Amino acid sequence: MTETLMVKENQGQIEEKQQFVTFYLNEEAYAIEALSVQEIIELTNITKVPHLPGFLKGVINLRGTIVPVVDLKMKFGMHSEGYKKHTCVIVTEFTGGVMGLIVDAVSDVLAMSEETISEPPSFGARIKTEFIKGMGRFGDDLVIILDVDRVLTDEEVSVLSEAKEAQ
Repeated sequence: MTETLMVKENQGQIEEKQQFVTFYLNEEAYAIEALSVQEIIELTNITKVPHLPGFLKGVINLRGTIVPVVDLKMKFGMHSEGYKKHTCVIVTEFTGGVMGLIVDAVSDVLAMSEETISEPPSFGARIKTEFIKGMGRFGDDLVIILDVDRVLTDEEVSVLSEAKEAQ
């Protein structure tokens, strides 16, 4: 389900726009559908769970709900200089439940029309890009739109569920 805005154009035509929450990882702009975002919270104490892959940082207790937390930069194999002042957690809903995504900073909520969203680029079979839903054009800038249901593989979702149950 995608939230859309109805925007009236000069010619009287109506254009649908989707809303996206934008955030940064190492100065690069990313976005996820606004409807998949439950809330945005400060980076808090994360309880480590043994034997998790490095990008699965552990779990947090969010008002009585155990939420697994993923460091997106580590998941994407990006360089990280640690957590900074504006580092936060985007709590998202996905088909496997709820997870927190650690990002450098949250920026804005953007409304983009389908005409401004292109298919994800193809880098060949050896480069995995199935987690990219599309490329949004906002002015002269590009925003990588993530598919939160595909950020983690099925195996990683299973590990995430086990980590949550271990707490």
